Formats: sequence, C-alpha cells, structure tokens
Amino acid sequence: MKNYLKLLSILKHHKRLFFMAVFSMFVASFFEVFQLSLMVPLVDRIFNNKQIIIPNQLPDFLSDVVQRLNALEPQYLLPRFLIGFIVLLVVKNAVTYTYQYLMGDLSQRIMRQIRYNLYYKIQNLSLDYFSKKRTGELVSRITHDVNLVENAVSYAVTDLCRQSFVIIMWAGTAFIIDPKAAVVVFLIFPFIGIPINKIGKRLNAISKGTQEKMADINTHLLETISGIHLVKAFCNETYEIDRFKGQNHSYYKLKMKSIKKTILISPLTELMGGLCGITLIIWFAQRLMSGQLSTGVFILFFGSIMSLISPIKKLGNVNAITQQALAANERIYEVLDSEPSVEEKPHAIELKEMRNSIKLENVHFRYSEQGEDVLKGINLEVKKGELVAIVGPTGMGKSTLINLIPRFYDPTEGKVFIDGLNLKDVTFLSLRGQMGIVTQDTILFNDTVKANLAYGHREATQEEIEAAAKKAYAHRFIEKMPEGYDTVVGDRGFRLSGGEKQRIAIARAILMNPPILLLDEATSQLDSESEKYVQEALDKLMQSRTVVAIAHRLSTIMKANKIVVIDNGQIVGEGKHKELLENCALYERLHKMQFRV
Repeated sequence: MKNYLKLLSILKHHKRLFFMAVFSMFVASFFEVFQLSLMVPLVDRIFNNKQIIIPNQLPDFLSDVVQRLNALEPQYLLPRFLIGFIVLLVVKNAVTYTYQYLMGDLSQRIMRQIRYNLYYKIQNLSLDYFSKKRTGELVSRITHDVNLVENAVSYAVTDLCRQSFVIIMWAGTAFIIDPKAAVVVFLIFPFIGIPINKIGKRLNAISKGTQEKMADINTHLLETISGIHLVKAFCNETYEIDRFKGQNHSYYKLKMKSIKKTILISPLTELMGGLCGITLIIWFAQRLMSGQLSTGVFILFFGSIMSLISPIKKLGNVNAITQQALAANERIYEVLDSEPSVEEKPHAIELKEMRNSIKLENVHFRYSEQGEDVLKGINLEVKKGELVAIVGPTGMGKSTLINLIPRFYDPTEGKVFIDGLNLKDVTFLSLRGQMGIVTQDTILFNDTVKANLAYGHREATQEEIEAAAKKAYAHRFIEKMPEGYDTVVGDRGFRLSGGEKQRIAIARAILMNPPILLLDEATSQLDSESEKYVQEALDKLMQSRTVVAIAHRLSTIMKANKIVVIDNGQIVGEGKHKELLENCALYERLHKMQFRV
C-alpha cells in the first residue's frame, strides 16, 4: 500500500491538470454511452416503426421521454435523429481529444519531474554511494524505470478513470432497463477479478526481475563501449558478445513470461462475457418473442452488458501495467530516499580564502561500517604556500587522504580544518571553489576542447583559455586538431592520447587559478619531455599556492617542502627528500626501486 501511495503521490503537484482531465473523461464517457443508448431504440422506432417497450418501470422523466418518442412519426424523427447523432459525435470526439491531450501533458510533466528529481538526487549523493552502485543501474532508473511509470500515468491512470466511468454508465443503463437481469449478470462478473488479481501479483515479481536484467544490460553496454580499447586489446570481442547474448536472452525470457501473463487477461474476460451473453439470451428470449420487450431495447441491454467486457479487459491491463510501474517506482524511490553521507549543514558558513593551513587531526577513515580502516590516526599540517607530497605503495590510502580535503568523504573519526574551521561547518561552494583538482583518471566530457578546459570556469574568455593551455603545454597540439579549440574530443576524450588528456586536465586546473591545488598523479601519463614542461609550468603555478600532490615518480617531488610517506593507512615518514632517505626505510626502498641505486 505504501508503494501505491508513493506512485499516486506524483500526481499531487498537478492536481488541477489531473482533475480537468478526469472531468473531460467523464464527459466523454457520458456522451459515448448516451449516444449509443439513444441510437439503438430510435433506430428500431424509425426504421421498423415499432414502439419502444421497456419492461421495467422507468422514472417519470424517462417514461415521459419514451412516450413522446413513441408518439412521433418516424419521418419526423429521422432528420432530427441524424442531426443529433452528428452533434453528439462531434462533441464526444472534441472532449475525447481534450482529455487525451491533458493526460499526455500530465504524463510528460510528471516524467520530466521524476527524471529531474532522480538526476538532482544522484548529483547530490556522496561519492561512497557510487562505489556501491553500477553506472548502468542508475542510468536504467532514469530511462527504463521512468518509462514504466510513464506507462502507468499515460495509459493505466487514463484507463482506470475512463473505463470506470464507462462501466458505471453502462451498468446503470442495464439496471434501468431490467434490474433483475442486471443483478444475475453482475453475479458472474466478479469471478473475472480472481485470476486477474493473481496474474497482477505474478507480474509484479516478474517486472522486478525484468528491470534488474535491464540494469545489467545497461551496465554491460556502458562498460564495454567505454572500454572498447581494452576489449579489443585482449581480443575479447567474442567473450563480451556471448555475455551480452546471455543477458539479452535472460531479459527476453522474463519479458515473454510477462507477455504470457498479460495476454491471459483478454481470453478470460471474453469467456466470462460469452457466459453473460448466453445468460441474457436465455433470460430475454421468451419476452422478446412474445412482444413484451422491443428488439431495440433488448439490443441496448445486451449491448450494455457486452460493452462492459472491453473496459473490464482494459482494467485488467491497468492492473498489469500498474504492477510493473510499482516495481519500477520502488527502484526509483530507492534512489530518491537515499541520503548523502556527506551533507552541508543548514547554516554552514562561507570559508574565506585560506590564510594559514590545512590540518588533519587524528583522522581515521573506512569505506563501510564492516570494513577495515583505510586511514589510521593521520595527523598532518599543510601550511599556506607549501608543496606537500604524499608517497607510498599503491592502495595504502593516499587518494583517500587527498579526497578528505575537498570533503568528498568525511573522516570516520577525527577532524579536518582549514584556518581552524572544521570543514563540516563550511559550505561546499566556498570550500571546493578554492581547489583545483587533477586526478590520475582524467575525466573529459564528449564536448569541445574549449568546453572541457572551461568546465571549472565557464565564464573564461578565449584568451584566458589559450593562456592556460599554453602553461600546460597543450596549446600546440590543440591548434593542430581539425577544429582547434572547437574540436569535440569524443566520449571520455576518446580522440586524445593519455598525455593529451592529462595536459587538458592540468590546463583546466590552471584556468581556475585556485589557491589550493590537489594533484593525484597529475603527471603520470606524460612522456618525459611533456613531463618536464608541465612540471616547470606547475612550479610557476605553485608559487604562493598550497599544493598537496600524490606522486609515484619521486623525481617530480624532490623539491617539495614536505614529503609524507604513507604505508598501510599510517604516516611512517615525514620530512624533506634527503632526511627521508636517511631515516625512512620505505622511502629509501621506493627511491632505490625507481632510480636503481
């Protein structure tokens, strides 16, 4: 029930539009039933010149209408009947167009809002959330799952309201003509709901599996297409094709189960309708043959009952669509209900430009409650204007430490300060706005070189962009590209070499002109010549700036004010290059490995 309420809650921001659409549906349903209810008896009266005979005692106003119609000549009724039929047809279709347009607008507004809410939530979740979720799965929530909810709004809600109105009106018509016969028929109809309900429950379970399998397919596509270099390098095309074939076939089997269950609804409803039809013929046959009931009225009653079959079938499909939407809605709210582990306080203060230092006090960190500490008791001070280098074996917590400074993560224990202010007390914008970040995994968007360079400073002029590129020694190769700075770099910078991507990332950081630089293997993918040039540019850039740099190549950080050696999440050495060679065994070993001393 809670999931149903969540699914219906998406309508609350569009109540006016929804009620306008529902009212239009009611009017359209009324005209549809009224048109046929008027047409069938009048056809019998006009073309067969027979009296309209209704076995049941009608209300006075309806009885008067029937008496007047019986008193009029067919020649008089015919032209008025034709004109009235055309008018009703025009009005009914105009109202039908109105409610279809309103429901289409409503569904698209809701989908727009859900997609926005999902993307907004994803952008505001902390980095640890993405370490637990696959990219393809999140993409599937925004695309496939939202489309299933759209079906529920576009078709299920429309049919639920529209067909309910039609059922009530046709049932009312049947009860007006002969209540006893209508009661007999409606004793049979509830049995249709038993198999439909069971089918709906099964569809809900199948739909969850279908959506999970679609998430697997999306993940596989994203990974293998973005990693096509690796696939081809290891000649794994056949392996990946077979994996996709298996996932695709599993999705096919689940969809066929869903289809098989859904199409059962139609024949079951038809069968029950046939039983109702036979019951009606047996009930009315004697009175029809003896003249106690006019043919037109019998056809109207029979038609009223038979007209219930189609809306009941559609309501069965509504249940099927709703069950799929409920499963999708549950997955959507799984994201929307997620809370970021790193949040900005409601009244966070603005951090002024750093004047003194960054401090980490007794910092511990682990990625999950059950996991082991990645950082253990880190105490470190980085003074303004210093270049502090962090070195150590792979997987020992260097990148984790650097990610605490822009507050991508919060320490499990301990605190991080800038100028004495706890980072938990300052705004994200004022904190991260002071930092230029270059990571070892260079992220470029499928956009122009210019757009990628200016991503952190979108107001930058062409001159400023080119100046930053020159400092990072990227200007020369950019100019040689087909459209220069307007060249699209491809998905994740596919058209660029590793060194070119790295230099664009460095230029992007230079363009921001930040007081704090965080460099995570900033020169790792550069050739020796480029590394020399970029290191010189970084040396100039780092003047009067605070820099925290992770480096595997010790040659790039020998001039650092302070080198911090980390092993197994702990600081095992701290000092300048020469000091560490003398008193830090791990640093000495790393130095010997790289320089083959």
